[in-house]
Amino acid sequence: MKTILTILCLGLVMTSYTQEFELSTEIRPRFEYRHGFKTLIPDDEDAASFVSQRTRLYLNYKSEKLNAFVTFQNVRVWGDVATLSTSDKNGIAIHQAWAQLLLDSKFSLKMGRQEISYDDHRIFGNVGWAQQARSHDALIATYQPNAKNRLDFGLAMNENAEILFDTEYAVNNYKAFQYLWYHTDFNAVSLSLLILNNGLPYFDENEEQQVDYNQTIGSRFTFNKNKLKADASIYLQTGKIADTDLSAYNMAANAYYNISENFTTGLGVEYLSGTDMNTTENTLKSFNPWFGTNHKFNGLMDYFYVGNHANSVGLLDVNATLAYQKEQFSVKLVPHFFSSAATVVDNTRKKMSNALGTELDLVLGYKWTKDINFQAGYSQLFATETMEVLKSGNKDNTNNWAWLMVTIKPSLFKTVFKED
Repeated sequence: MKTILTILCLGLVMTSYTQEFELSTEIRPRFEYRHGFKTLIPDDEDAASFVSQRTRLYLNYKSEKLNAFVTFQNVRVWGDVATLSTSDKNGIAIHQAWAQLLLDSKFSLKMGRQEISYDDHRIFGNVGWAQQARSHDALIATYQPNAKNRLDFGLAMNENAEILFDTEYAVNNYKAFQYLWYHTDFNAVSLSLLILNNGLPYFDENEEQQVDYNQTIGSRFTFNKNKLKADASIYLQTGKIADTDLSAYNMAANAYYNISENFTTGLGVEYLSGTDMNTTENTLKSFNPWFGTNHKFNGLMDYFYVGNHANSVGLLDVNATLAYQKEQFSVKLVPHFFSSAATVVDNTRKKMSNALGTELDLVLGYKWTKDINFQAGYSQLFATETMEVLKSGNKDNTNNWAWLMVTIKPSLFKTVFKED
């Protein structure tokens, strides 16, 4: 490590303009107790308990014409390799490795493995809760004429490896995407617009791989003034998925009010369209928040859209927020009232109630130092028979989840070399 730092520092000294280099790390162990997390727990199953850990090394470089960033990462579960093991189960991965070329004061090009996050992370997010998180191999061109306006054009094209001829794409991933994202600020108001063209591979009736493209088009509005914060968004989806027409939409609205210096309360609602389980149409009406940080939405127990609930009956989530924060301490309580957006039927084709249940999420936080943060949470789900149809398991069992996480993110080394 000393040799690497010496080479980097010598390279910085040899140039004549301002440069910055920082080496930092992250260690994030998390204990979880799962008794009905993501799915209702059956009668014959016991709770799961484990500790997972994310370990990262960040290298960040900035200069007049170039920004570069690399993240090395290891994700593990305590005990997934023996104490005398000569190898690691998951090894070291590159989570991010990108370079941003600052072409002039308004234009830049960012290329490589990178996180892509916009707005509230509903359509594009880094999925930071997951220990591995999400990153893309992509190119992003940015035009930012001033501090209040920004336009991004992003594209990705994926393949298994270097090839000589066209081959089937074997990775469980999108084949390609292109998008435009525009954001503007007007004092207390901001507006974002998104157009995403997303290509997904599938096999046709002849077992030949094809790519269907679907489009997500929408906007998000925010308002922030005095004690009131509010946001609203709407997204439409069209195109095709696996040779099936897509027609879906998502609407959401939230409002938060600072009762006092320390207390905040809020109300929110989100509707994601779904497909009736007894439909006879050849149209998919289920909205999919493709690359969003979905753990952030619709309850922390991840019953919806976190590797599940795709192409299903959709969701109506009515929720409230009561939050308290003073100095380093914070606490938040969020109840969710869930209903299906489309018709649910059981295995006898009997139509079920749309009510899915109620979830209570409690999160505590304490920022001990600027580098060390403690968080803990408890969630409980009170499910209905309709939730049993969707998730199996037993609604009458206690379905709960508890967790404790420590995030340690110190800066190990930082230097600035200024122009002579």
